[in-house]
Amino acid sequence: MLSFTRRALGASSLALAAGCATGTAGSSGGASSGGSAAIGAYGLDLTAGDPSVQPGNDFFRYCNGRWLDTTEIPSDQRSWGTFVILAEKASQDQRVIIEETALAGGAPGSAQQRIAATYNAYLNTDAINARGLAPLQEDLASIAALRTHEDVIRSMARNDIPTNGPIVAFAGLDARNPQRYVVSFTHAGLGLPEREYYRRADGEANRVAYVAYIEQVLTLAGQSNGAAKARSIMALETQIAELHWPVADRRQRDRTYNLKTRAELRAIAPNFPWDAGLEAAGMGEATEVIVRELSAMAPLAQLFLATPVATWRDYLTYNLISGSADVLPSAIDDANFAFFGRTLNGQPEQQERWKRAVDVNDNTMGEAVGQLYVQRHFPPEAKAQMLELVENLRRAYSQRIDQSPWMTAATKVVAQEKLAAFVPRIGYPDKWRDFTGLDAVADDAYGNFKRANKFNGDWATARLWRPVDRAEWNMTPQTVNASYNSVLNVITFPAAILQPPFFDPNADAAVNYGAIGGVIGHEMGHGFDDQGAKSDARGVLRDWWSPEDVAAFERVTGALAAQYDGFEALPGLHVNGRLTLGENVGDNGGLQVALRAYELSLNGRQAPVRDNLTGTQRFFLGWAQAWRSKYRDEALRNLVLTNPHSPPNFRVNGVVRNMAAWYEAFGVTQDNALYLPPDQRVTIW
Repeated sequence: MLSFTRRALGASSLALAAGCATGTAGSSGGASSGGSAAIGAYGLDLTAGDPSVQPGNDFFRYCNGRWLDTTEIPSDQRSWGTFVILAEKASQDQRVIIEETALAGGAPGSAQQRIAATYNAYLNTDAINARGLAPLQEDLASIAALRTHEDVIRSMARNDIPTNGPIVAFAGLDARNPQRYVVSFTHAGLGLPEREYYRRADGEANRVAYVAYIEQVLTLAGQSNGAAKARSIMALETQIAELHWPVADRRQRDRTYNLKTRAELRAIAPNFPWDAGLEAAGMGEATEVIVRELSAMAPLAQLFLATPVATWRDYLTYNLISGSADVLPSAIDDANFAFFGRTLNGQPEQQERWKRAVDVNDNTMGEAVGQLYVQRHFPPEAKAQMLELVENLRRAYSQRIDQSPWMTAATKVVAQEKLAAFVPRIGYPDKWRDFTGLDAVADDAYGNFKRANKFNGDWATARLWRPVDRAEWNMTPQTVNASYNSVLNVITFPAAILQPPFFDPNADAAVNYGAIGGVIGHEMGHGFDDQGAKSDARGVLRDWWSPEDVAAFERVTGALAAQYDGFEALPGLHVNGRLTLGENVGDNGGLQVALRAYELSLNGRQAPVRDNLTGTQRFFLGWAQAWRSKYRDEALRNLVLTNPHSPPNFRVNGVVRNMAAWYEAFGVTQDNALYLPPDQRVTIW
């Protein structure tokens, strides 16, 4: 994935101007004559930088320093910057669509009726508060009735309510056989974001607050002995966390692919009720499964069986209440935000209810909303224009592969085959998902929550028995993000990211190539990062690199990881270079390729100078502007400990310091803080 925002959903897009930022032959690299740029005279906000900072000391601040100093994070946000700003615009755009849809009404069972009913029910806090805990009682009673460990597993396998558990199963593509879906087992079961939250000395305050939160929601829901149960649940989660793999290890695609027959699965932990869980999850006919964190499964199974059923009942009760908090009475919803929003992420205020209602619709039936969204915010011709830009980046990537000094000739051939096989998906899916059968009731928020969970859970599981749908998208059109899927070998750019500052058809080509070009290059780069490179052109997980290439690649990526290890996000908290390696490789190669594509777009001509800025300078400024953002300390800590993306300032500074063109463009010398000697600069592509 490209970015990290409070939610994955984004904003409207603009069409590319033909022959301008697409970099077609004959392009001058200048701005389009078709209109005015949305930002500045040609796509750059030249008032946002800090001229007192030398670009070679902190390029991110040089480009964005005044903005950083004068911009306050809104009280309902954990961070603020390009992605979140566009996500906020998308929320507004979707709100208009949804409320107009609700006003117009729709036939029972229609998409319009579902959208309106889900939105209105979520907004109706008076009805939610009036119902109190009544909607929860049937599910609470079902948990209270659990008597055996097999009962517990069957309850954990439910997909209509949030249950959680130390071992969970899901349906997904088979990385070694992309022609089928398969069941995968992975470890889970934690309430805090990641295992380090249970281990680090500097997390004690959060752990104390978490225990208090568990007690609070149990008590608010009428459960007795909340304090004792909270301590017991925390002790259990701590034991689970100790058995979890480090988050960086969980990225290793070869280590997390362990195909087992059902008999082999049972042999991992003979007394664990594997079969009962699969049957309850609707996966009972599966003959093979993938076990991801193999070494953790037996210890987790043993912990599950050693833990009394009564403790599991308390654990499931807490997860049900906490996971449903936003459709329960306000006291529970407020308590949930106070811990997960304010304590863990530093967000002072809860978001307005309508924003959360928009998110619920996106999460429930995102493509139904998206179909309406693209009708208003993404012209059909934009697809073709974006595809042209992608092809320019593909051409540049091909040249960079051919020129690679560390990759052998035989491996280059296969790499070129993979690059040629990339399938770009632009804007919106060619086939929209059908939500027929999903019932939504205008005054039943909790019921809608359960029905949507079951509908979408059943749909995902049913894929196990269907042919692979290569047209299926993994994000909605209104998403401000982009992605690469290594098993399908597809790169996806939703409609919402195709707008300023990422792309503006009236902006300078150099700025567009630095921003959206860098994004495209980043996603292509994922096909050749430390994990994506383990899959071939058909998406098959296999060794297709020569041993010499693997060794050379590990040398250069190891050096890149070490560079990012040196970045300190907060006092004593450094970036994890191994956790973020894939994204850093994507940035490193992607921006190199985007610069080459920009150079090709000039067709041998000199780029114009604007405001005393060369084309290359504007290219790098476009990249830095696209990543403009600031974080609350708590949210930044969460990002560093759990997320495979580096903080934005390091995504900018960490990439440019490895590019010779940046040194030349900004006169960076060995006296500057970001300077790296040429033999220490990492060039992957």
